[in-house]
Amino acid sequence: MRLRPLTLDDVAEAERVAFAAMHSGQADDPDRARRGQSRIAHLVELDAPGAWCAVEDGRITGLALALVREGLWGLSLLAVAPDRQAQGLGRALLDASLTYAEGTRGQLVLSSVDPRAMRRYARAGFDLVPCVAAAGIVDRAALPAPHPGIAHGTGDDLACTEAASRLVRGATHVPDIPNAIDRGDRLLVLGERGFVLHRDGVVRLLAAVDEEAATALLWAALGDAPPGATASVDFLSAQQGWAVRVCVEAGLALSPDGPMFTRGDVGPLRPYLPSGAYL
Repeated sequence: MRLRPLTLDDVAEAERVAFAAMHSGQADDPDRARRGQSRIAHLVELDAPGAWCAVEDGRITGLALALVREGLWGLSLLAVAPDRQAQGLGRALLDASLTYAEGTRGQLVLSSVDPRAMRRYARAGFDLVPCVAAAGIVDRAALPAPHPGIAHGTGDDLACTEAASRLVRGATHVPDIPNAIDRGDRLLVLGERGFVLHRDGVVRLLAAVDEEAATALLWAALGDAPPGATASVDFLSAQQGWAVRVCVEAGLALSPDGPMFTRGDVGPLRPYLPSGAYL
């Protein structure tokens, strides 16, 4: 086994490895490969020093993607092929991606529920932040009147998102929002008070300057879920009580989720629902 930088030529194979590692047994979405490849290519292009893969006998058996935004390092993806797990590849890939964290003020990881992953991040010196997730069919009768200030973002008005992003984590999301939109997410903005990315009520990312704005944005995203479809919100930490209240009022059920792990100065992380891909 050897580690080497992940390149654009590796994107298709790397996406297949990531899907096999993280979604084993799940039904395949016909558009899944395109979305996954777009995410990987985006980070390889913007954050080449944080993109690594493990290669054995000419095939990719694992990959790590990390990003740096305005002094904040984040782990976007860590995946090892199912037949190569529990053999030290994950640790080696994490160590390689952490070389990109040198000189940053803080580091953030959104973990799966895999005990091996959690142990790996704890041993790397990260502090654990417990989280829950919410999912279910939205109770349409519970939806409040839409906030009149919320508008659909176009991708051309991203400057208005920066105040919220920098407040909650000290770093902009502007480099990554266009890729999220290209992958099918919808952007809702409330002036400069905050924004949310979601896909049919599945919340991908939310940041706001106050809980009132965050609450209005979360309701708007859940309200966009098609009738009868499952809406969901992940990585609800104890700091996001406002979001837990919305989810419960909307009829969603709470369940254990993978934790966040943090090191250094990552900002208040509130009010904030982080993105698995872009943190």
